[in-house]
Amino acid sequence: MKKIAIVTDSNSGISQKEAKSLGDLYVVPMPFIVNDEEYFEDINLTQEEFYQKLAEDADISTSQPSIGGITELWDDLLKKYDEVVHIPMSSALSMSCETATNFAKGYDGRVHVVDNHRISITQKQSCLDALTLAKEGKSGAEIKDYLLKTKADSSIYIMVDTLKYLKKGGRVTPAAAAIGTLLKIKPVLQIQGGKLDQFAKVMNEKVARQKMIAAIKKDLQERFSDLVAKGEMVVACAYTNCREKAEDFARQVKEELPNVELKWVDPLSLSVSCHIGSGSLAVGCMRKVK
Repeated sequence: MKKIAIVTDSNSGISQKEAKSLGDLYVVPMPFIVNDEEYFEDINLTQEEFYQKLAEDADISTSQPSIGGITELWDDLLKKYDEVVHIPMSSALSMSCETATNFAKGYDGRVHVVDNHRISITQKQSCLDALTLAKEGKSGAEIKDYLLKTKADSSIYIMVDTLKYLKKGGRVTPAAAAIGTLLKIKPVLQIQGGKLDQFAKVMNEKVARQKMIAAIKKDLQERFSDLVAKGEMVVACAYTNCREKAEDFARQVKEELPNVELKWVDPLSLSVSCHIGSGSLAVGCMRKVK
């Protein structure tokens, strides 16, 4: 049986500590430029420090991980593993996946880059599935095939608490942001196939929560009904800098979806957070290896 390492990036929401506890999983930290200084998520930039800088209106932007750093990690891992399965964030949200795919061609089939259009909680599930399949004796190619075959079996809905950062990123106009803030509008975004798009606009957080839960329930009852019947769908919640609020939301989700496993309540990756700010809530559903 081949020994396989799973590599992902911190967009998955998997911390360095959690990766070590899982074994055979390695997390590439995402780089951030904060006021012209480079930081790395979960290395020299904690969640608390990030949100403090965000609150101080620091100039924050995301960047790609160094391909040299990634290939160096692959080289080190291939000294003790037979193959590497690399699961980066969706190619629809970053060029890092395409870059890694091109460089993997020089590894004679020992490095498998998976573009299964995942981010955050759904990307995390892909990594856990890859670990499970590796322990079952699947090859790197077989793991990649499974993750690509099931890439569309997920969805995420996100309530944005403030329009400030969507305006800053050019996703809404200043005028629309001003009116939305005045009316206390809460946008609900969706991630389907790795792309972040608008799903709905509601008047308050209570309605936003109901809207997201209804959307996930509809997905589970319609798009994924066969998978739910097989016990292959799970849900998870995520948040930006509002743990207590997220736990309350997770209780709502569990009450509304008692027959589907709620796997975790995790912070959203900082790469997502820098575009939506603090106070956001998210719920997602995704297929898991049974």
